[in-house]
Amino acid sequence: MARPWYQSSPLTLLAALLLPPAGLILLWMRPATRIPLKLLGTLGIAAVAVAHLVLLFGMRFEMDGSGSRPIFSFRDPERHYERIEQSRAAEPPVEAPSRVQAAAPPTPAPARAVESKPYWTDYRGPNRDGRYEQSGILTAWPAKGLNLLWKIPVGGGYSSIVVAEGKAFTIEQRRGDEVIAAYDVKTGKQLWAHKYPASFQESMGGEGPRATPAWHQGLLYSLGATGWLKVLDAGTGQVKWEKDILADNGAQNLTWGMSAAPLIVDDKVIVQPGGMDGKSIVAYNKLTGAKMWTSLNDQQAYTTPMLATLSGKRQIVTATALRVVGLDPDGGKLLWEFPWTTEYDVNAAQPVFTAENRFIISAGYDHGAALVEVAPEGDAFKARQIWFNKKMKNRFNSSVVHDGYLYGLDESIMACVRVGDGQQMWKGGRYGYGQLLLAGGHLVVISEQGEVALVKAAPDKHTELARFQAIEGKTWNVPALADGVLFVRNIAEMAAFRIGR
Repeated sequence: MARPWYQSSPLTLLAALLLPPAGLILLWMRPATRIPLKLLGTLGIAAVAVAHLVLLFGMRFEMDGSGSRPIFSFRDPERHYERIEQSRAAEPPVEAPSRVQAAAPPTPAPARAVESKPYWTDYRGPNRDGRYEQSGILTAWPAKGLNLLWKIPVGGGYSSIVVAEGKAFTIEQRRGDEVIAAYDVKTGKQLWAHKYPASFQESMGGEGPRATPAWHQGLLYSLGATGWLKVLDAGTGQVKWEKDILADNGAQNLTWGMSAAPLIVDDKVIVQPGGMDGKSIVAYNKLTGAKMWTSLNDQQAYTTPMLATLSGKRQIVTATALRVVGLDPDGGKLLWEFPWTTEYDVNAAQPVFTAENRFIISAGYDHGAALVEVAPEGDAFKARQIWFNKKMKNRFNSSVVHDGYLYGLDESIMACVRVGDGQQMWKGGRYGYGQLLLAGGHLVVISEQGEVALVKAAPDKHTELARFQAIEGKTWNVPALADGVLFVRNIAEMAAFRIGR
């Protein structure tokens, strides 16, 4: 008996190449083909199908924050860059000059109406602690979510946003350039952009800069993923001075790129190149770029330096790959240290200050958290551990503290831990490897999938009050809050929502 025409080998092969699902159906309709061959053929057709999705439909896959689960998307890089260019061309920005200008304080702008004093000018807010205390927020959200003010396409990277004088600043990857850009907070229109040749990419996080700029007295301090520190006039984007902090300090880049936001302390800007020979942490003059001091020999990590007062001593607190340290801001002298070694040398979560002489440090990869006390000892200081457990494992997302309780993402699940003794009060609510802020006694959460959620900051139980899809794509970027506006961005989009009452 003749075999039906649809069971012919050439037709099955042709269908598998042109329309893989049809080829798969025809393969399994062939009664004479043995099961092992059908299974082998299925694998081949599946490979062809994946090739179709990648080549014809732009499918991409990246890793989530755990490093073990893929995230699939259909964001074609070339088409995305074209969308950005078309968006900016619709409202031509003033392209920032690339020439470095003579270092000088910013020229005062003419008197004009400003909405409020600059507030969210640093990574994770005014004190780099993830707390928004400028005004109240809405706690009853519409079913569709917060009121959208604007949404625009942006370049890649994991920088957050800082806000000052009507502008929102961030740093992006666009093709082969890093781009520092200023956007109008009311409309999302790009006001200026400074681009320079720099490109960073790795297999887990993908492309783009990691560190968040800092705004200070009319200047914007931006650190790219490859180590370029650029200081610009925040009003015009004009470069005042620049420095390759890796080359300047004989340092190598990190596996996942330079991630620490610059810190302004007095007349200095503090950065963390991780150079040897005492050049792990470096202070430059904030107006001229002249090197003022260097300190430590530690390999650098991904934590951003913070200014704090512990046991009455004003100091810079940060984590290297090996330890948490306190440094004298004037000369970089080591005041105290607390050993904190994690898998892959990944210290990325910020210290959380809980009392005048205590902080909590946390790390992922099954490491855990510790409450540390810093106290005077003779003419120096000593750090000692109060408790340690594995109830809060922050990977690259930092926790916040409220009324004696720590709230954060224990890997990818939200948890609440009592500060005094480390007891876990609850664990619940899956947000992936997202980020969170504290505002008005509530947690404003951005999930790894780009959803914004509102959760009560209360120790009795996990209570999610609202959730909506804010932006599309993998979202590891920390949100920003200023003047009642919530700013969120990821590797593809940036948006602003009204959250203030």
